[in-house]
Amino acid sequence: MLAINSDITEKKKMEQQFLRAQRMESIGTLAGGIAHDLNNVLAPILMSIDLLRMTSRDARALAVLSTIETSAKRGADMVKQILSFARGVEGERMVINIRHIIQDMQHLVHDTFPKEIVFRAELDRELPFFSGDHTQVHQVLLNLCVNARDAMPKGGTLTVTATTLLVDDSYAGMTPGSMSGRYLKIKVTDTGTGIPPEVLDKIFDPFFTTKEHGKGTGLGLSTVLSIIKSHGGFLNVYSEPGNGTTFSICFPAMDAPEGATARVQEDTHPRGNDELILIVDDEAAVRTITQQTLETYGYRVMVAADGTEAVALYSMHRTGIAAVVTDMMMPVMGGQATIQVLQRLNPAVKVIAASGLSNDGSSARATAMGVKHFLPKPFTAQTILTALRQVLSERS
Repeated sequence: MLAINSDITEKKKMEQQFLRAQRMESIGTLAGGIAHDLNNVLAPILMSIDLLRMTSRDARALAVLSTIETSAKRGADMVKQILSFARGVEGERMVINIRHIIQDMQHLVHDTFPKEIVFRAELDRELPFFSGDHTQVHQVLLNLCVNARDAMPKGGTLTVTATTLLVDDSYAGMTPGSMSGRYLKIKVTDTGTGIPPEVLDKIFDPFFTTKEHGKGTGLGLSTVLSIIKSHGGFLNVYSEPGNGTTFSICFPAMDAPEGATARVQEDTHPRGNDELILIVDDEAAVRTITQQTLETYGYRVMVAADGTEAVALYSMHRTGIAAVVTDMMMPVMGGQATIQVLQRLNPAVKVIAASGLSNDGSSARATAMGVKHFLPKPFTAQTILTALRQVLSERS
């Protein structure tokens, strides 16, 4: 007998990596395809909230509106997060005070988690700031808290702690992904079922999940890890079956810059002075609620469903139209072509571009054509009113 054996372990691993890469590419394509539509759904919801607040003085109704607003904004953040994970979109970096995000988590757990789950926050008196994307960091803690909830079906204690960690060369040598220096360390600990040792090294793999079919995508922890790495941080996990799990997250600390105190956004919405604004969007709901919002705050409004209609309206009313707000992704005539034609009709036309996709190049193309203001969808009443006030105050 003659036997010839070949070790195909590496080949199998390569095949699995290739298939995983294909799935990730498919998710990126899918995410990009639905992001625009989802943001168009969320935009009128967010703008409607401001209008309803003006007509309601009932405390319970206002509380419901706040809940709706929080949920809609969270939905918009999730769309951005999926795009960030699947397509590598870089978020906007800012100075972050982790206390504010942990407070948000505390309210979220109190309002939405089962009452059998007790939330505890243990924060050092002095905590360092760090540079990061607020939405992404919020998503990290949200994912870990939701996983902790699922690990405690009969209730338990969810503890989030924040401390300062000084990493020396010895610690860095034993901890992959770390470097010596000062870090902000956040620990999310539950008293749940724990993670079996045989799957502990797989939990960060994309599409791997221990949850029942339909209850988990397998993207949560892989998203968490990718966000932390993109921020220059590292992560450790410790778990004992039956005794709970602790995730330790570390972000590189920074000194608090001057004025790092959270700026409170003014609650006043800039009003118009009877200027005529042309709104161009293929989504009827977005057109309607944007028109209602602007008219409520002192503007006159004309609407167009696509670029062709917008050009026709602008040709007839070019002397009266003060500014144009146009979506960048539309059938018949897209935003880029619409802006180009409007600029031929009037080189001094004032344009605000908008798009439901943050990474489709719309902002760059609009900027290249001289458009200084870009609104990522979904935008609130405050956002569009502020942008209009800015563009109208600029000299032609």
